[in-house]
Amino acid sequence: MPTLKKQVKIKGKGIHSGVEVKMVIKPSKNPGIFFRRVDIKNGNLIPALYDNVGETKMRNTTIGDIKSDHVQTIEHLMAALFMAGIDSAIVEIDGPETPILDGSAAQFYEFLTKEGVTAGKRKKIIVRRPIIAYASELRKKLGILTRLKLWFFNTLSGRKSNGFVKLEPNDGKGLEITATLIYPEKIIGKQTYSYTFKNDKKSVNDFVKNIAKARTFGKYSEWEYLKSHGMGRGADETNVIALNDKGDGTLNETIWPDEFVRHKIIDVIGDMYTSGGLVIGKLESFKGSHALNNLVLKKLFSDASNYDIIE
Repeated sequence: MPTLKKQVKIKGKGIHSGVEVKMVIKPSKNPGIFFRRVDIKNGNLIPALYDNVGETKMRNTTIGDIKSDHVQTIEHLMAALFMAGIDSAIVEIDGPETPILDGSAAQFYEFLTKEGVTAGKRKKIIVRRPIIAYASELRKKLGILTRLKLWFFNTLSGRKSNGFVKLEPNDGKGLEITATLIYPEKIIGKQTYSYTFKNDKKSVNDFVKNIAKARTFGKYSEWEYLKSHGMGRGADETNVIALNDKGDGTLNETIWPDEFVRHKIIDVIGDMYTSGGLVIGKLESFKGSHALNNLVLKKLFSDASNYDIIE
């Protein structure tokens, strides 16, 4: 059970809540990643697991009970914990949302690896049968009012909710990810990026060099709408790639032309780590989302014949 050699302290504001928080990531002898809200009296340990994901509507992954002990936007930190090889840790936080830092996973990874990680073998979850989650399945579970709001937002932005996330066996070749984005904004358009994690140093270096710094993004004209719905209150030019109103450019510079889809790789890795281990399989994300990532894991674990676990 690899864990941190020393505790790590991180502070910053949440991208959606805008709340300034302090976070301490501590070594743990028990398997798993757990969060604890230290600003809540007698706060419970919150497992960072797929079946404890309480909310994905806010363009993020939230764990715990949204009405009490919960932590929002854990996906970038989870991706960094995964890439750092940390399977056991307790994350103490004094607010409702992890810091966004620069909008990527790079700074989290730097903080986590600075003091070193103990040696140990990882839990592996081997995909044995194809599993697919469709956006249409998610829409059917929504109330009429929520569906109308989603339709309105998609109509306003020119997007279509026809995405899916698929998991397939791949003969033990690690976690192979291919993500595709299709946005009406010209600056994004259609972008596809592939990455394979083979649980080795080369895979980690590839992530650090080519993916980790990719930032989250959004359209500047949608910012007021998002804030009115409790999102994006901590967003600014230091942590978000801001698309201009025409959608043919950005208000701040991008690192790569396809930085948008590279960021989706971070989201996929972080969400897949709520499986509780290293998923071994081929994952295709077509216009994917946090909700679809969560649904495909729920489907995977709904039948023991879908997977094998190697502790």
